[in-house]
Amino acid sequence: MARIKISSGTAVLICELLETPTAAALPDLLPLEGRASLWGEEVYFSTPLQIAAEADARDLLEAGEIAYWPPGNAICICFGPTPVSTGSELRLASAANIFARTDDDVSAFAAVKSGATVRVELSD
Repeated sequence: MARIKISSGTAVLICELLETPTAAALPDLLPLEGRASLWGEEVYFSTPLQIAAEADARDLLEAGEIAYWPPGNAICICFGPTPVSTGSELRLASAANIFARTDDDVSAFAAVKSGATVRVELSD
């Protein structure tokens, strides 16, 4: 599957797209940009992607997983606890489609400020 780059300022993630309907639909929309919103230690931004929740959608992420949140048509990058987390878990507001994974340090997105431009594009 293809790789994408998600960047905002100096924060950059190279992500491997997974074999999911969300991941399959995304490349046709790239490149795209959105404005960052913050929710605890999560950066999310609206996209033109409109995909329903997949059968395996979930609200609890593992480090390095990149999610698409259907209720907000948003890509979510979670690098720490959110207001609904218990302890240090990476929990979204509700179930999301996990469509990509990165081995890069997602905590780089802690530097992203609300309103900053976030760009998603295909990666070499």
